[in-house]
Amino acid sequence: MDLRIGIMVAAVAALSACNRQGPAMARPDSGPVKVKVAPVVVRQLQREVASVGTLFPYEEVTISSEIEGPVVEVAADLGDRVSPKQVLVRVSDEEQKYLVAQNEAQLRQSLERLGLKSEKDRVKDIKETPDVRRAQADLFDAEQRYKRVRQLVEQQIGSRQDLDGAMARRDAMKASYDTTINQTLNLIQEVERTRAVLDLQRKKLRDTNITAPFGALVKERLVNVGQYVRANTPVFTLVKTDPIRMRIEVPERMAPWIKNGQMSEVTLEAFPNRVFQGRIWRISPTVDQSKRTFVVEALIENPAGELKPGSYATSRIRTDKFDRIRLIPVRAITYVFGANKAYIVKDGGVIDAREVKLGDRFGDDVEIADGIEEGEHVAVTQLNRLDTGTKVAVDLAERRASKND
Repeated sequence: MDLRIGIMVAAVAALSACNRQGPAMARPDSGPVKVKVAPVVVRQLQREVASVGTLFPYEEVTISSEIEGPVVEVAADLGDRVSPKQVLVRVSDEEQKYLVAQNEAQLRQSLERLGLKSEKDRVKDIKETPDVRRAQADLFDAEQRYKRVRQLVEQQIGSRQDLDGAMARRDAMKASYDTTINQTLNLIQEVERTRAVLDLQRKKLRDTNITAPFGALVKERLVNVGQYVRANTPVFTLVKTDPIRMRIEVPERMAPWIKNGQMSEVTLEAFPNRVFQGRIWRISPTVDQSKRTFVVEALIENPAGELKPGSYATSRIRTDKFDRIRLIPVRAITYVFGANKAYIVKDGGVIDAREVKLGDRFGDDVEIADGIEEGEHVAVTQLNRLDTGTKVAVDLAERRASKND
């Protein structure tokens, strides 16, 4: 029993000795990590606002029919360029022509009763109209007859019965004259109403030709020949794309930097080697509370129609703001556990890993808003092997180059 215990103790001791010697043999000291460094550079730079936005047409409109009837002609289709007042759709005008003719005949009849020859003529003096002049003549004749009979009665030549008859006729003619005046006034109003109805009917006749309100491109055709359309039935969607709008969202902190008239450099994936020039022309007066951004619109000349609404584009706006900015190479930054880190090389070749706050990007460099000071150096290679306390050896050629910069 004691022999077994002694053998086990000896085995454990031998295993412990092996474990102590193993790491020392497996991990020989490889020395400091060789890295290249870059200095923190301070420059006076112009601020830019970079954002991804969307292109929108300058104008977009859906044209609808204002009358009902069968479509007899469609004069444009998808992608066609149309000019202002160009006819796009023709609706049958047969019924509208009949209604116009009917109203024109009714208007002419009323004008003739008023003694007018043209639709544009107006009654200047109601007493000069035919019916009133005839009633006025009858009244004058009745008054003259009454006066003559009264004189005869006063001379005891005429009878009282004749005087009563003449008086009655005079009063009847006076009532007839007043009635004619009222009837003529009503007729004048009727003529005005008929004119309005005729003008409306003529408009409906013109509306059988549905035209483009401005020069544009056809985005969508919505009707076919033979289709029966009703009022407010959409027939075409038109877009105007020269100039074209670009709409971007800008962080609210940049609001003082953006002004109308500023130029914007616009690039698109479809044109990788081209830069389009836009100009700021609309700035939203409010900030989106959920995004903390506001909308900015730029106009871009698009005479060839190369830029298409709905496309994504990148905009860079050069502002009037200049700042002294601390810059380091973008490759000196790593993203670790939700934070941006840079590795500062301290005197003595020891790494100090710091969390940094980034600002704007300028080419291959990035702004450091907080975390690194001017005059310090950051490692730009071997970042995956670095952490606070890591010993490094700086590439001397790289350090001399950075000092010359």
